[in-house]
Amino acid sequence: MGRSSANLKANDRADFSPRELAWMQRALALAARGQGRVEPNPMVGCVIVRNGRIVGEGYHRRFGGPHAEINALQAAGSAARGATTYVTLEPCCHVGKTPPCTDALLAAGVKRVVAAMRDPFPKVSGHGLEILEKAGVHVEVGLCEQEACRLNGPYLKRQRLGLPWVILKWAQSLDGKIATRTGDSKWISDEPSRKWVHRLRARVDAVVVGVGTVLADDPQLTCRHGRVLRTAMRIVLDPHLRIPMRAKLVRTARETPTMVVTTPTLAASSHGQRLQRAGVQMMEARLTRGGELDLRDLLKQWAQAGMSNVLVEGGGQTLGRFLDAGLADEAIVFVSHRLIGGEKAISAVGGIGPSKMSDICHPWQVCVKRSGNDDRYQLAFTDPAMWVKEPRS
Repeated sequence: MGRSSANLKANDRADFSPRELAWMQRALALAARGQGRVEPNPMVGCVIVRNGRIVGEGYHRRFGGPHAEINALQAAGSAARGATTYVTLEPCCHVGKTPPCTDALLAAGVKRVVAAMRDPFPKVSGHGLEILEKAGVHVEVGLCEQEACRLNGPYLKRQRLGLPWVILKWAQSLDGKIATRTGDSKWISDEPSRKWVHRLRARVDAVVVGVGTVLADDPQLTCRHGRVLRTAMRIVLDPHLRIPMRAKLVRTARETPTMVVTTPTLAASSHGQRLQRAGVQMMEARLTRGGELDLRDLLKQWAQAGMSNVLVEGGGQTLGRFLDAGLADEAIVFVSHRLIGGEKAISAVGGIGPSKMSDICHPWQVCVKRSGNDDRYQLAFTDPAMWVKEPRS
């Protein structure tokens, strides 16, 4: 491939005008509207420009539906001929749930395609751009590449590592406690914070807790505020199968998907069979040498089942184990301005923890916003831009 697709470096904006940058940013904003609806597919946005004016735009609205390019081409109609297409991901060139977007772009007569990034999916990676270029379309790639990567971090992680994106979430007091010495935790965070979490649950594939949280709080782990974009699987990590039949998760298992992860022996036990008859899915897991559930193996299995985003809500030991294993991609922490105190009050994050300050995992990005009377910290541990492959020569 030529200069346009081979030599343009990641996020290199030097070869593009400010107007082109604005058009690609518009495409990125459109793509983000598909969050929670298109996974495990990537979020994609597309803007078609002719004679300096947007003549069509669109985004991938739902899994299995028309891709962004198709929606934008339909909006543009005949105005797409001779136009430039700005798209946040390399156009697909294979038959999946929909026909190839490369065919549609060629049929519409576009003369130039600017893609933010290549698609790492093996059936597409570089081939979509090559097809367009060989057909005479001027192709360029790399405008807003880092932004496009970060938008689709979960998709890129599944493609590169075979693992879902892991989000840790907890609410704590100003002194780092998630409950009083008696275990009372309702409520540390404000109502606006709790509603925000419900909206987060509404777009992920799974909500994960340890069995200790089930025994202490008897949670529902459902979205009860806002629009449900996808129904999350409720997953309980329970190596000793202590979850009681009276738990809300068990009693509502026929209404909302519920999974208990335990050992093969306990899954086949009488209690395991009772749980299955109640509608609970049993997942058998490997144990580490220390007798703990193998979290990385679990994540691989969940990714293979089509999960892109996994929300881990606690408790402290479960959160700590994901951090100890280096499996967390981001953390969302609600910090109340209250002080709980007490030596026996429960700390937010357990696990083993690092032995030295130099071993602490530092987020590459920290965002802080107000959430009612709380502060909401969003810590990014993984930068998806690091998964951008070197351009092919």
